[in-house]
Order: sequence, then C-alpha cells, then structure tokens
Amino acid sequence: MNIDTATGLLDCARQCPSPNYDERPDGCTPDLIVLHNISLPPYEFGGNWIDHLFTNQLDPAAHPFFAEICHLRVASHLLIRREGEIVQYVPFHKRAFHAGVSNYQGRERCNDFSIGIEIEGTDFETFTEAQYQQLEQLLPALVAAYPTLSLQHITGHEHIAPGRKTDPGPFFDWQRLSKTLGVALPA
Repeated sequence: MNIDTATGLLDCARQCPSPNYDERPDGCTPDLIVLHNISLPPYEFGGNWIDHLFTNQLDPAAHPFFAEICHLRVASHLLIRREGEIVQYVPFHKRAFHAGVSNYQGRERCNDFSIGIEIEGTDFETFTEAQYQQLEQLLPALVAAYPTLSLQHITGHEHIAPGRKTDPGPFFDWQRLSKTLGVALPA
C-alpha cells in the first residue's frame, strides 16, 4: 500500500470522491485515526448505499431508514468492505465529516485532526479476516506517510463520542489489532 502525500490518495483504493469535506484548520495535521462501523441498510452488507450516502446521492425512497439519514452530509476518508475492498472518499490531508461532536484526550472537534476509517459491519457481529488484514497493512502505511500519526493514537468512534456513538462496537477485536501493531489500543 502506498499513499501519495501530495494528493492524499491511497494507491490501492477505489476512488469515490465525496463533497463532504473541507480544509483542515491552519497548521492542523492528522494525528489520530478513528475507526467506525457502518452498514446500509442497517445490518445489511454490499451494494452501493454507503457510496450513495457519502456522495449525497442516497435515495430516501429506496429504504425506510434512508429517509431518516439522506439529509446528512457525512463521509469518512476510507471504507473497508467485508471482502476487503478499500474505498476512498476524501483525501487524507482534507477534513472529512466523520466524527461529529467528539473529544480525544481533551481535544474537541476530532474531525480537525483525524483520519476516519469506516469498516463495513455492525455492533452485533464479527468483522471479517479480510478487513483485519487490510487494517493491519493500512494503519502502518498511514503512519509511514504522515509523521504526525502514531500507532498509539488509534481509537474508536465510541471512545471519542461516548454515549452518542457505539462503533466499531463490542465485536471489534482491539486485542488482535493491538498485538499485530505492537501497541496498547482501547478495548
């Protein structure tokens, strides 16, 4: 995996550009990685619904849940699909709208200084081997490309927005990721 720091793009990712980003604040570089989970419709996998949500093309009539969320203007930097495909929506040096109201170690507005990675899944089932393998290659590649990042600063949406968010959820294997990366991550 290679990242072009001039463009902020991952070479092995399918590019699906989202408009849901802007510039990071002056002098602000990414130093946190936030892991999420997502499935659309809820608890279903596959299809283009996540692409549609992150590109503001979600049809509210296609599923009852979509009418509730089609107005959202959100996107992560990346999505890792169940079979391991990586989709990139926002260049890494831009501020993606993925974390919302959040706090990491006393710092508010985590979107300002984080990279968001969605993992296709739910709070109620295990993630796939292919997804973990992609994460285990991707995270060191991000740290190598962006010196302000550190493997010690990887967290879940649930940890930066407790009480509001629950992802990546209890089935995400933090211990496996900690062991593979050689760092202590939240459990």
